[in-house]
Amino acid sequence: MGSGLQGEGGLGIAAGVLLVAVWFLLPPGTRRLVRQPLLLLVLFAAALGVLELPNVLAEGSATRKLTSLAATFLVLASLSRSAVLLVFEVVLGRRRARPLPRIVRDITQGLVWLGILLGALRSAGVEPGSILTTSALLTAAIALSLQETLGNMVAGLAIQVQRPFDVDDWIQFDAERGHIGRVIEINWRATKVITLDDVEVIVPNATLAKAPIVNFTKPTTTSRRSLYVYAPGDVPPHVVQQTILDALIGSFGVVSQPPASVVTNGFVDGNIEYWVRLFTDQFHRRDAVDGTARDRIWYALRRIGVTPAAAPNRAVHMQEVSSAARAREERELSERERALRSVDFLAVLTDEQRRQLAAASAVRLYVAGEVIVNRGEASAEMFVVESGEVVVAVGDSELARLGPGQFFGEMALMTGEPRNATVRAANACRLLVIDASSVRAVLESSPEVAVHISRIIGERQAALEQESAAASIRPARETVEERSSRLLGRIRKFFSL
Repeated sequence: MGSGLQGEGGLGIAAGVLLVAVWFLLPPGTRRLVRQPLLLLVLFAAALGVLELPNVLAEGSATRKLTSLAATFLVLASLSRSAVLLVFEVVLGRRRARPLPRIVRDITQGLVWLGILLGALRSAGVEPGSILTTSALLTAAIALSLQETLGNMVAGLAIQVQRPFDVDDWIQFDAERGHIGRVIEINWRATKVITLDDVEVIVPNATLAKAPIVNFTKPTTTSRRSLYVYAPGDVPPHVVQQTILDALIGSFGVVSQPPASVVTNGFVDGNIEYWVRLFTDQFHRRDAVDGTARDRIWYALRRIGVTPAAAPNRAVHMQEVSSAARAREERELSERERALRSVDFLAVLTDEQRRQLAAASAVRLYVAGEVIVNRGEASAEMFVVESGEVVVAVGDSELARLGPGQFFGEMALMTGEPRNATVRAANACRLLVIDASSVRAVLESSPEVAVHISRIIGERQAALEQESAAASIRPARETVEERSSRLLGRIRKFFSL
């Protein structure tokens, strides 16, 4: 073996040793990166083998020189690639919380390979500068062909220096809504973005350098969303604003800090435009965040008797007094009466009293996840489930699920005591609401009803306590008579009977 081949063989051994070391030092998930230097090393071994075969390539022939040049380049390329991996992936990768941008690694690797190629050419007796200077036309052609590529590379470097965005940031790079997406890669030529429609868009770096970039995840991952709601002008603005703010509490994707806000934005054709400003850390699911917030606002406004409009409109209010309208009202009243018949302690009411209570009740709609009552709050209302399902919970523990015909809140209605559990809508539900003022009218006309109600509630609570006592082997604390008498006193005091 000649001295030249011995030197190349020594470089091949060094490249192999370095490649094995890099493979062991790389994290398991990035060991696929050694495929490229390994392939270069295999090609070098093949070229070296051809040079070693006798009588294949004549000594001093142009083919042998070219093969020797290729072998030198391949072994140096494999060695340099392994060295770049060692520096960027092992040494710097362990010291930096965020890996270096790919464009920096690619340009560094490209410059190293260019230097190796020039060195290999010079060692073969070829002066690289003379190749370009011998033809001005060739130089001009190369410069023109690389103009766009160099522009993208320079723009990519500028992006990395200024850092208007990073990988995983959500950006918008022009006025089109479809050009909003998450950055997944920044290389020497272009930036790859996955849009909200899960479509990959490759944007040249030169284009991004000229465009105004909107970054939705800088300086923090929380961004503001704006919704516009129109409500009739005869409803006080503070009522609508507070209702909207309450509806946004716990809505999907809406964060508590910074807090949401609502301002009166304008008066249009008898309506008031409200600008709802909420914040979310779920920008990638912004459509779901906006949609859920609109749902909650609609349900909340309907519960206070306000019908939100999608846009300004001229409303013409007409009083319908047709027989069909009266029939519809009668049908709704009958449905409320049937719902009240499912409440056991109201069974003592006469048909006229039940009808009076049904006429004074209200219907409220809730969307899935909304809180109906909170534990500890004081509100003298009872709810009867007409459709859907609600969840009764204390903290994170679910106590019960109530469906159509079941009710909750009777103690708050009859005694005004604070809620002892939180109740949420498990799905879209329709609830019949009875408040203390409507019950007061019945009790004032028939005080004896309070005695029957306290008796029935006392019997039910005693039965529940006996079940609990049997489960825990503890005796019940009060008799039915004692409990009913105590409840009657609290009812009379609460209603001032």
